[in-house]
Amino acid sequence: MTDRIYYRPIPTDAPDARYRLAGGWTGFSRFERLQRGAAPQITQDAPPEVIATLTAPRAPVAGLDLSRPRLMGIVNATPDSFSDGGSYDPTAQAAHLLRDGADILDIGGESTRPGAVEIPEALEIDRILPVIRALSDRAAISVDTRKSAVARAALQAGAAMINDVSGFDFDARLPALVAEAGVPVCLMHAQGLPENMQDDPRYSDVLLDVYDALEARIDRALQAGIARECIVIDPGIGFGKTLDHNLAILRRISLYHGLGCPILLGVSRKRFIGTLGRAEDAAQRMPGTLAVTLAALDQGVQIHRVHDVGQIDQGLRLWAALKNIEKAEV
Repeated sequence: MTDRIYYRPIPTDAPDARYRLAGGWTGFSRFERLQRGAAPQITQDAPPEVIATLTAPRAPVAGLDLSRPRLMGIVNATPDSFSDGGSYDPTAQAAHLLRDGADILDIGGESTRPGAVEIPEALEIDRILPVIRALSDRAAISVDTRKSAVARAALQAGAAMINDVSGFDFDARLPALVAEAGVPVCLMHAQGLPENMQDDPRYSDVLLDVYDALEARIDRALQAGIARECIVIDPGIGFGKTLDHNLAILRRISLYHGLGCPILLGVSRKRFIGTLGRAEDAAQRMPGTLAVTLAALDQGVQIHRVHDVGQIDQGLRLWAALKNIEKAEV
């Protein structure tokens, strides 16, 4: 739809900001008016329904209040994840991330790095269940899976959230399972499958194309009976996107608040950070991850999926202090 108009809230630290973004820590008074084939325009006004969606506080996710930022610790129970596969015991790593300040843990048993291939459901289940069973009574657990059989086993073991990198494109049975369980789900945008998604990704306008695709995923979830307050969205940095695509999304990521759902961002140690930050070794990309995370915090992004929880938490606390954001437990 070339004539569709999108409104991106322009974040500001001004104390007299007219609005609060998603009931959180970021203010805004102006909008960037976006339209395909047209130059962006700055405006003071937007339709009332747009403002209502942008300012409405987001519902808690897995018991977590989203009026302050949250850290999701990555636990790869896989031997082949791009940055840390096979380098630790998953249960011990999960406990370590909790001590470092993770608000929620994301447990994955199948790598979705570029070039990764699908593994059997039984193997994926065997990899994640020990971690879930060991820690579900100590923390909220999200399970990173595209598969309904894996999700069902994880929920029965104590998981509280599903994180589907396919955004319900991979397994048509997963939406009904999530609706039946009544748990939150993160719907991510990806172009293609892990084995081919980086071959030659193309968009007419990546920012708006991803917005429309996420909107379609939300509609599909709603039609399946999933409550809107259970839906989290993720623009899918690095999933079928070039470096320039990633930057275009990150520069204007506040646009996605217009979808009315919390935003989850996963940039930790990703290739574009290594390229721009001159860090070939993925384990050395924490500083770049922190830089992108802080920029996203300024745009009101609520959930940050990271490997280096302790270091990112330290940066977040300093960011909050400098912003004079009163959060006793940031």
